[in-house]
Order: sequence, then C-alpha cells, then structure tokens
Amino acid sequence: MPVTVADRLLTVNQVAERLGTGLRFPRRLIEERRITFVKVGRHVRIPESAVEEYVSAHTAAPIVLRPASAYSYRRAA
Repeated sequence: MPVTVADRLLTVNQVAERLGTGLRFPRRLIEERRITFVKVGRHVRIPESAVEEYVSAHTAAPIVLRPASAYSYRRAA
C-alpha cells in the first residue's frame, strides 16, 4: 500500500487510542510487520490509511441466523 503525502502520520500512542488497545498492541504490529509504518529518524509513525486498512481487513461480518420455526426445538448451549 503506497503512503501518500496527504496521509496523516500517527504516533504509536494515537494508534493505540484509536484502536482502543494498550500501547503494546500497535508496537507488536510494527515489530511483526503486520502494519505499514514509516521511520522518521528514530521515531515510528503509522499512516492513518494503514490503520483503516488494518481494521477493515480484520473486521468480521455478522452471521445472519434464520428465525426458528414454532415447531423447531433447539438445545440451549
């Protein structure tokens, strides 16, 4: 995924806050190279589009269940 100049670069703290996780999770994504990042000197920045792409790639669609008929007896879990 190419990073554009207009793409906002986020700090690791900002990514953690945006994802609702601790600081360790985005750092692990960077370490395992599971998300695009940019090195600015010794600082690491993550493009906003990379965060959006990560979230959309890991979003699960809900399962739509058919309503049970009146004569269908299902066991409780």
